[in-house]
Amino acid sequence: MTLPPPVPSATEGLSQSQAEQRLAQWGPNQLRPAVQRAALLQFMAQFRNPLVLILLAAASVSALTGDLSGALVISVIVVMSVALDFVQAYRAGQAAAKLALQVAVTATVLRDGKPHDLPVAQLVPGDVVLLSAGDLIPADAHVLEAKDFFVNQAQLTGEPYPVEKKARATVPATEASWELDAVDSVFMGSSVVSGSAHVLLGRTGSSSALGQIAVSLADKAPPTAFEIGTRQFGVLIMRLTLLLVLFTLLVNVALHRTLLESFLFAVALAVGLTPELLPMVVSVTLTRGALRMAALKVIVKRPSAIQDMGAMDVLCTDKTGTLTEAHIRLERHVDADGRENAEVLRLAYLNSYFESGLKSPLDDAILAHGEIDATGWAKIDEVPFDFERRRVSVLLEKDAQRQLLVKGAPEDILKLCTHFQDPSGTTQTLDAASLLRINALFDSLSEEGFRVLGIAWKPVPQDHPHAVISDESALVFAGFAAFLDPPKASAGQALQTMADSGVAVKIVTGDNERVTRHVCTQLGIAITGVLTGTELASMNDDALRARVEDVNLFCRVNPAQKNRIILALKARGHVVGYMGDGINDAPSLHTADVGISVDDAVDVAKQAAAMILLEKDLMVLHAGMLEGRRTFGNVMKYIMMATSSNFGNMFSMAAATLFLPFLPMLPLQILLNNLLYDVSEIALPLDEVDAEDLTRPKRWDMGFIRDFMLTIGPISSLFDFLTFYLLLRLFQADETLFRTGWFVESIATQVLVIFVIRTRRNPLRSHPNRWLTLTSLAVVLAAMALPFTPLAGMLGFTPLPAAFFGLLIALLVGYLSLVEGGKQWFYRRHIQTPRA
Repeated sequence: MTLPPPVPSATEGLSQSQAEQRLAQWGPNQLRPAVQRAALLQFMAQFRNPLVLILLAAASVSALTGDLSGALVISVIVVMSVALDFVQAYRAGQAAAKLALQVAVTATVLRDGKPHDLPVAQLVPGDVVLLSAGDLIPADAHVLEAKDFFVNQAQLTGEPYPVEKKARATVPATEASWELDAVDSVFMGSSVVSGSAHVLLGRTGSSSALGQIAVSLADKAPPTAFEIGTRQFGVLIMRLTLLLVLFTLLVNVALHRTLLESFLFAVALAVGLTPELLPMVVSVTLTRGALRMAALKVIVKRPSAIQDMGAMDVLCTDKTGTLTEAHIRLERHVDADGRENAEVLRLAYLNSYFESGLKSPLDDAILAHGEIDATGWAKIDEVPFDFERRRVSVLLEKDAQRQLLVKGAPEDILKLCTHFQDPSGTTQTLDAASLLRINALFDSLSEEGFRVLGIAWKPVPQDHPHAVISDESALVFAGFAAFLDPPKASAGQALQTMADSGVAVKIVTGDNERVTRHVCTQLGIAITGVLTGTELASMNDDALRARVEDVNLFCRVNPAQKNRIILALKARGHVVGYMGDGINDAPSLHTADVGISVDDAVDVAKQAAAMILLEKDLMVLHAGMLEGRRTFGNVMKYIMMATSSNFGNMFSMAAATLFLPFLPMLPLQILLNNLLYDVSEIALPLDEVDAEDLTRPKRWDMGFIRDFMLTIGPISSLFDFLTFYLLLRLFQADETLFRTGWFVESIATQVLVIFVIRTRRNPLRSHPNRWLTLTSLAVVLAAMALPFTPLAGMLGFTPLPAAFFGLLIALLVGYLSLVEGGKQWFYRRHIQTPRA
């Protein structure tokens, strides 16, 4: 690929018209560009269902054999069913796409000389992009300008540590110049650890280095618990369907019935048994859940994560910003004797002022002291912060003298110090007694709830050209900077609410144990166990799995250790959520069952997360968790319907072929029955879920579903057989009257039983959504009216006698009462909350 001609300068970028031309030429900057098919093509794709194709083929055969009316009715019903599924799924897809746009990763790009934040998909070769710490590199690019620019490109090279990138003098014109180890090139998928840069994009989308190896990266992610559950359910239903259809077909052939009619009946029976509405119910329910969660300030990037949120029973979260206000203030700056010392503040300020990496809230609190004068100082070099060293060093010069200023975790800083500065400014040797006194000061500050940074320095020779990690030795300890981040007033209540909802909250923080304990004490959090990063480093995975269950406080842990904690919890069978917003949180967000980030998080964190909180608050997260349970609850209502009443009716239909001298229902009547049932369930995603069903995490349990089917299904079949007997004995029904009566009874029982099955309570104490009530009653009334309409003859119906409707009411009362009794008996057997 030939690169586009370079732009005039790193300060101008492309014009908007140039960018539009290049976007048309090279396409969107995506590894697998999303192809938005036209609505008509999406509608036609719905016909790929094998059962639909068989029905249409059967309708064609019927037409060729002269049964034009039957062929027409079957075709209309099939098209209506497909259209119903398409409309609901299409609207769900559109809504999900709009939500995704709210949290799309963006990049700052120069267009017409001005910076603009644009979705990365809109970037083109030749764009100049401005990068800083925390950004994802959006495409392969050459570095035009760089300042202490370190990137993590482990995804491509496997390098465990960040590498520094520097500017290129000239931009090459051929692809041969792209080398992964090139010091002046950066690549899509890498992330900026520290510093800043202007880069010229060269290869975008599938042309990038990442795109060229996308065959391995494009493998589907492992299925979620929700996807596995729906697949298992589908397998269960399809096995039952296959058995019943083969049985029905063999019986009809053995009784020498018309082959075409028998085939149509078997196929229609398969359609009635197949939960073809399940994909629509799942997609619409999840999308509605995503919309409701958006109203709760939670944006869902991956809809299936809603179910994972509902199943989550452990939440790992940082302390800062979640349990605390994240409004950090520098409260004290003390020397080795614990006295307030302006020199400590000055050194801390200079370090933060010249640090080029991602500024932390601690840096912001230091820089709020604008009274410190940094004029006259010049920065020579920097060793950026990383999560292994836990410190940052800057090499500064003033008046022909150079100093290395170091700021970081007190434990690590003190290990590097050989001297300390007394209150008079004199440098003293750091002996054992002095070190003991300084550590006691550190412990005292921590126990008071302060978050502490160690400040140190040392003089270096005038000709010392660069700052390197090995320079961080033989330092002079200046003192501590102590910060206060007050606990959130709502955090204690939120944690108790989470616990009452069956979710254990574990605090995973890089802060020290004493500070975290102090915050927990203020919030009334009972500490069940503590593990520090040092202790965790000495444990193997088996030992960690044994401890992780009881420990709820993990302190001074690095990113790799956070990941180990999550993996240990998952190995114990937990569904784990992780809440984080920093560069160091990205691996854990990816590993967790539910990665949760916030809107102002760095790009790498937002990219790895499945959900984005627009407000960093555990109560917002709790509301989203309840919505996940509510969403899953409505999906389960359809599942339980399909495995009980619906299956019971189809079983009755198959069994009836054994003793009836005719088909119990015509194929097109079965299809119409199925269509009306589908219409009645359209509003199911809107239904309310009982409060008691939101109290615990919810998971799939195929044993629970199977047992429910074996309890309720036979009741449905029992009343079907009773209906058969009464139609034949009381009404002396012929074929047409029998089919009409059973069609009406089948629809009425199959639809109205939703009001019993949808709740564990007495149905009179749990109010359904009004739209579910209206659609259900409308469908039942429509089914009762059909035999009296002009369509009756075409559909194979005949008007029913008035006495039948009295019988129907008695059957409905008896059926719904018996199902309610069976349901209560079933739940009494399942005393514990079923993992559904």
